[in-house]
Amino acid sequence: MKLKICGMKYPENIIEVGSLLPDYMGFIFWAKSARYFDGIIPELPKSIKKVGVFVNASLEEILEKMERYDLQAVQLHGDESVEFCESLKKNLTKQIEVIKVFSILDIFDFAALKPFESICDYFLFDTKGKLPGGNGTTFDWKVLENYPSTKPFFLSGGIGIIEMDAVNEILKTSLPVYAMDVNSKFEIEPGLKNIELLKLMVERF
Repeated sequence: MKLKICGMKYPENIIEVGSLLPDYMGFIFWAKSARYFDGIIPELPKSIKKVGVFVNASLEEILEKMERYDLQAVQLHGDESVEFCESLKKNLTKQIEVIKVFSILDIFDFAALKPFESICDYFLFDTKGKLPGGNGTTFDWKVLENYPSTKPFFLSGGIGIIEMDAVNEILKTSLPVYAMDVNSKFEIEPGLKNIELLKLMVERF
């Protein structure tokens, strides 16, 4: 299982987190987020894929940010349609992973995934809350027992040290969990990650 650390904001902290060699590092380009990123990404190890997180952004904005920050993945965290995802794919000039987010609380209609199957590289399941992400709460992972697809997905939503045992239990199932996505449970403040806590998590990962 891969590791994604999302909601990065401060250059020195980004470098520190980069030293832990997560597979993915997420940068949020939604202006209303407390973790909104508009700075300069310091040089990172080549193995780390930079993910741009967008919420109902225009195609032009996504392409501009991809070029400016040399992103390797795009995470669509809003109400982006199948047609929008298709348009994004057609306008990509290099190999970019497209991750489509779906928010879950206690129930979810997995039929909603079907139209995105052939377009997106991965799904991401997050907790439905007041904000598009970073709410710090988990959803009922038992809902995923009904996952009908073989499409690999990111598991997200309020994952912290306490949840690691439950994550490991999910990995024992046949579910195609591709990556774990962590954010708010490993922060000192929004956008500033607790390195010692992340190191502890990586040891248990």
